[in-house]
Amino acid sequence: MEIEDRIELSERGHGTLEKKRDGLIMEFMDILDKAQDVRGDLADDYNSAQKKINMARAMEGDVAVRGAAAALQEHPEITTESKNIMGVVVPQIESSRVSKSLDQRGYGIMGTSARIDEAAEAYEDLLESIILAAEVETAMKKMLKEIETTKRRVNALEFKLLPDLYENQEYIEQKLEEQEREETFRLKKIKEKKEQQEKAEREAEAEAAEAEEADESELEQAPAGDD
Repeated sequence: MEIEDRIELSERGHGTLEKKRDGLIMEFMDILDKAQDVRGDLADDYNSAQKKINMARAMEGDVAVRGAAAALQEHPEITTESKNIMGVVVPQIESSRVSKSLDQRGYGIMGTSARIDEAAEAYEDLLESIILAAEVETAMKKMLKEIETTKRRVNALEFKLLPDLYENQEYIEQKLEEQEREETFRLKKIKEKKEQQEKAEREAEAEAAEAEEADESELEQAPAGDD
């Protein structure tokens, strides 16, 4: 009974883990599609930012570009929260003060050119892509790790624990059947022995009754003695 309870519990756990694994894989595929898009956008934003910063350096000079960068007063802020996907806790990254207007960048409009503005805007877009990529990549790694862990648990139940339990159950059932056959055979032998004893007793009683009748018959047939 204990083995049967363990088998029932293990089978339920196996089914639950299989559903979890399949759900995690579906969620992972959705995140993977998003990650591929994010990677593409990140590469495009990086190339665009590099082109624009190189153009600004070529046209305005490194001193002007570095001066505009040093004028920044408000730096981007990043906060992280958590969200649950199929039991997996993944980060949710929120950013603020990344994209800025011209007057928020700190440098004077008159002292810079449109090329520096374009380079600044391109790097703001790149930073947004980096933040999104970090969130998606981290979620993907956590999901993949949980999928591998769940797969190992499913395989351990399917190929190790459950087969061992089934084998033990079969062994116990065979032993119980063997004991039942032995008990049946023993009871049969006891019954046969008892029947033989009863038969012997009946035959003995019958012989005794016949002997008694014979003695009575002899007495009846014997001649009467003198008075």
